[in-house]
Amino acid sequence: MIKILDGVKETVSYEYNSTLLLYNNTDYEEYPNHWHPAVEIVMPLEGEYTMDCNDIPFKLREKDIIIICPGVLHHLYAHQGRRLIFQVDLSMIQSFDEYDSIFSIMQPAVVISPEEFPQIHDACVTLMKEIFDEYFGNLPLRNFSIVQKFLKMLVLAGRSYTASPDRFAGIKPTKQQEYTEKFMSICNYLNQHCTEDLTLEEVADMAGFSKYHFSRLFKEFAGMPFYKYLNTRRIAYSERLLLDPDINVTEVAIRSGFNSISAFMRMFKIVRNCTPTQFRNLNMMYSEK
Repeated sequence: MIKILDGVKETVSYEYNSTLLLYNNTDYEEYPNHWHPAVEIVMPLEGEYTMDCNDIPFKLREKDIIIICPGVLHHLYAHQGRRLIFQVDLSMIQSFDEYDSIFSIMQPAVVISPEEFPQIHDACVTLMKEIFDEYFGNLPLRNFSIVQKFLKMLVLAGRSYTASPDRFAGIKPTKQQEYTEKFMSICNYLNQHCTEDLTLEEVADMAGFSKYHFSRLFKEFAGMPFYKYLNTRRIAYSERLLLDPDINVTEVAIRSGFNSISAFMRMFKIVRNCTPTQFRNLNMMYSEK
């Protein structure tokens, strides 16, 4: 299934004139730790399927659906059976505020199962089957139709995920929507200002919470501590700068909000499992082909 793998980065071989790829996969094959900018969705149709996403284990049953966020290291284990593996490049919507926010808080992946998401599971299974039919059909505008169905699934998953009653433990149901909107707004702010010298105290004060209360609520909403979220967004920003060969790595670190090159190198290695220079060389190599 993986055709181009250099280190841990997969360069997805999309269909000609497309940013979509769907496998009707029956291979008994293990796919080693790798990542790619594309979103990946896996839905077993026959048998179970297991994988690790950022070293977190996931086990899927038939018709469970996992949405793996862009850039997440994932390792797929060999299993008998059949599963759909769908990859889609969403660069056309990366300028939307919601793009960074939803994939930041859904890290590293979300499993849509009948137990966790009973209100949307059947609809998402139907959408995956419709994507399959469109992909292997020959109707006009099939790529438009596939992207539309995928975005509908992403909206269903994102809204259900952020509106989960377990999102803010101890908060009254009447306040859930208010807190969800507030913390989505905070994530949007962090995404836009991540290169600045932000502190937990300043952002908590801006949001109207004490530092300790804000810290707990933010981790519940985003699934990670404040500074880990901030540094993850800085690394994502640095990746865009690294695509420009005229900007040296030290300048990339500073412009991405890191106080030192060593802190930048360490965090980049944690998030991407390679150095910034390796990341740059990898992307330059494939952009020239």
